[in-house]
Amino acid sequence: MRRGRAAAAAVVVLAVAAGSLALTRLGSGEEGDGGARNTGLPPATAPVERGDLRDSAQADGTLGYDRERKVNAGAAGTMTWTPRTGSTVRRNERLYEVDGRPVRLMYGSGPMYRTLKPGDKGRDVEQLERNLAELGYTGFTPDDEYTELTAAAVKRWQKSHDAKRTGKVGPQDVAFAAGKVRIKSVEAGAGEQAQPGAPVLVTTGSERVVTFRLDVAESQLAKAGTKVTVDLPDGTTAPGKVSAVGRTAEPGDDPQDDSPKVTLTVSFDKPDDVGGFDQSPVTVSLTGETRKDVLTVPVNALLALPGGGFGLQVVRGGTVREVKVELGMFAEGRVEVSGGGLREGTKVGVPKI
Repeated sequence: MRRGRAAAAAVVVLAVAAGSLALTRLGSGEEGDGGARNTGLPPATAPVERGDLRDSAQADGTLGYDRERKVNAGAAGTMTWTPRTGSTVRRNERLYEVDGRPVRLMYGSGPMYRTLKPGDKGRDVEQLERNLAELGYTGFTPDDEYTELTAAAVKRWQKSHDAKRTGKVGPQDVAFAAGKVRIKSVEAGAGEQAQPGAPVLVTTGSERVVTFRLDVAESQLAKAGTKVTVDLPDGTTAPGKVSAVGRTAEPGDDPQDDSPKVTLTVSFDKPDDVGGFDQSPVTVSLTGETRKDVLTVPVNALLALPGGGFGLQVVRGGTVREVKVELGMFAEGRVEVSGGGLREGTKVGVPKI
């Protein structure tokens, strides 16, 4: 994980910066009373800047396709046709063939697990009926009851594909998926034996997505809807947003890092503009909270004050004055500050670069 800011990192940077600049302050002969003037100048200065401060981070991700799943055979027999890897299959198109009998794709979230006939009821019935209606085979009310009117529509559908007109539909005829699918791999090629429940294809959705992982402590930077920019393998960038955040935290792949992580998914604003890369490494840049029109200084300008809190060395007219400040958000190597009479352009002390 490559990050612009996170709470733990800010604390570490702050401690280092405070310690190093405390040495600078003591070495310069300052009185350290929070308001005394001293002519001992710091080794370098930086201006106080006014602008927007964005809480950002970067993560390594993988570009691929959404909704990977296995398609199991609906009947035993010999595989007589399989689709080409990388091709897209849509509603009512052949997904594969067993013994010359096509299994066609229909859209639905539930599986086709039984042979449907008049008198059956259930979600799978409603899914089938809605597909038939979308394809123009009507004459019934799409609901969860398989009637004789449904069977009549099924017979018309079967006739259009030169199939036996039984009025029944089962796993040997139809497979459901959430939408059109892309063929990732063929698990049982033409000529091989298919067995019910054994995988014959691996499919994905057709939408391009990026998956990446974040520490649970950092997941507030990437809630659903968070805007991101993805650096693609060809050197171009593509805008997108976090579309899903995993609910289960799991250990990372790095044995040296045992912090729990969640998996996130990014969808693209313009998926057609993303090239044909698959399983390719990418970089995801996230932007979290934005503080608008605030004063900021480099993190390493901060001093740990003897009485507690933090301050800055204000340099003006060849003299130095230490002022106490209130801290806001840390991001992009800078920190939001207020108080101490600071204004845009004020010079503050920093370690020598």
